[in-house]
Amino acid sequence: MQPKQNILVVDDDPRILRLVRVNLEKAGFVVSTASGGAAALEQFDLEEPNAIVVDVTMPGMDGFTFTQRVREASNVPIIFLTAMGEQSQKVHGLELGADDYITKPFDPEELVARVRALLRRSNASANGDTTGGHIIQAGGLTIDFLKHKVEYNGDQIKLTPTEYKLLQQLAQQAGKVIPHADLLSKVWGPEYRDETGYLWVYIRSLRQKLEPDPSTPQFIMSEPGFGYRFQIPREGK
Repeated sequence: MQPKQNILVVDDDPRILRLVRVNLEKAGFVVSTASGGAAALEQFDLEEPNAIVVDVTMPGMDGFTFTQRVREASNVPIIFLTAMGEQSQKVHGLELGADDYITKPFDPEELVARVRALLRRSNASANGDTTGGHIIQAGGLTIDFLKHKVEYNGDQIKLTPTEYKLLQQLAQQAGKVIPHADLLSKVWGPEYRDETGYLWVYIRSLRQKLEPDPSTPQFIMSEPGFGYRFQIPREGK
């Protein structure tokens, strides 16, 4: 019997902490809670959780700073809790290294489903899904599927497990337009296939990390109303 997975939940609202803890425990997880970023960092060092759920807006150390500190030491999956309509929070959080986000107010069952899906993606990445087992060279960008390593002009680019899996789906079918629903189903699961706005946030975050000029992408091209395509630039471009 496998040990239960530990989830660290961070929020300054005790009602949210209780709601999330009760529902995650009901789903079979062990849950630790913290009411602020500084206290959560101490718990993170002691417990090494399997995933973290963290609110963005907190007094003292906010969710962004907390995520930056965690990412200095670990690639543990992180889900942000964001305010309704705060698209900039979602994008900034993903750029800092968060793997997923959910908007308040949220359905507790949806949060549990997101945690489970994120852990599945993280486990698949850790177990070394080496589909393709080769290296793609696209201009200054190098993707090594065997080592799960991405570099641009020799500098390593840190990607979350979700970002890596999205890039993998695109790059291993370079030149082919992949429909939104197919990308969402393969990377996140069939329950996400209609979340086209959700996909846009992740594509934007991936471009911020990979593209020399994200406003004029060289690698990840949009096909409006249909999907995305990974392009290998011609030599000299």
